[in-house]
Amino acid sequence: MLILTATDIKKFYTMKDAIAADKQALKIYTQGNSDVPLRINFDMKKGQCLFMPAHIKGSDIVGIKIVSVFPDNPKLGKPSVPAQVLMLDPQTGEVCAMLDGTFVTALRTGAVQGAATDLLARRDACRAVLIGTGGQAISQLEAMLTVRSLTDVAIFDIDTQKAKQFTDEMKHRFAHFSTHLYFSQNLDEDISQADIITSVTTSKVVTFNGDKVRAGTHINGVGAYTPEMHEIPEKIVEKANIRVLDTKEGVFAEAGDIIEPIKQKLVSEDDFLELGDLVIDPTQCRQNDQQITIFKSVGTAVLDVYIGYDIYLKAKEKEIGIYL
Repeated sequence: MLILTATDIKKFYTMKDAIAADKQALKIYTQGNSDVPLRINFDMKKGQCLFMPAHIKGSDIVGIKIVSVFPDNPKLGKPSVPAQVLMLDPQTGEVCAMLDGTFVTALRTGAVQGAATDLLARRDACRAVLIGTGGQAISQLEAMLTVRSLTDVAIFDIDTQKAKQFTDEMKHRFAHFSTHLYFSQNLDEDISQADIITSVTTSKVVTFNGDKVRAGTHINGVGAYTPEMHEIPEKIVEKANIRVLDTKEGVFAEAGDIIEPIKQKLVSEDDFLELGDLVIDPTQCRQNDQQITIFKSVGTAVLDVYIGYDIYLKAKEKEIGIYL
């Protein structure tokens, strides 16, 4: 079994690789060529354990992500949300690899937004806003920078000090992109100038003013993942010309951003596409520079498993990692 840490994976697997893999994974999902059972959730005395399996039918790729949520772990010097991705050998059924699941989750979540932004944002998009500076924010920022030549990115968080610190750290981490990263002191103004807006929070209230969004903007909602959470303004969901989801099954069941506008009959389920639809048929992407486009994601194990196996194959080829 090959063991791959986050440090190992970073040596050879790029955000660009992950974006390409996510596009393929969701194409496979939309075509019905995968099995994704409902995740299993065990409530334990000190936390929760979640098991998220998936099977890619054509290539017989099978894997599972195991995620635990143990809030007291930091007291023990351990992460509060440890995760691992296990891959099975299609020829023997043996576990052939174990990957750092926390890193893979962040990578594939950033990459799926990058895939949507690549397919939906204007080609000349140059200004973006990132709302939220939590654990997923780094990969979200990297994905936007990877798919568009951005001149400016405004970074906002309700915790001002945290946002300022994050911005300073990102200036160093992503200096090679030559993009002006700055802390947003006037979110409404930055939203009104944005070509791309990415919200990655667990907020139960909308995170920006929909009235400030201008024509031609692409919006990503990638943080809220329960019916109670609600990042994206309902009027923008209603106003959008193109509405895209990572998976309809997941979003319609879990995302308050989309569930609520449907309940209010502002939109219907038929008004939404899956990202895989755009990969299969690019004519369903943006048609002109005035359209407002929206992408909403809650995640799916297909992404973890497809990317996990792609990483495993490339690691074997480059002889990276440790065998047990």
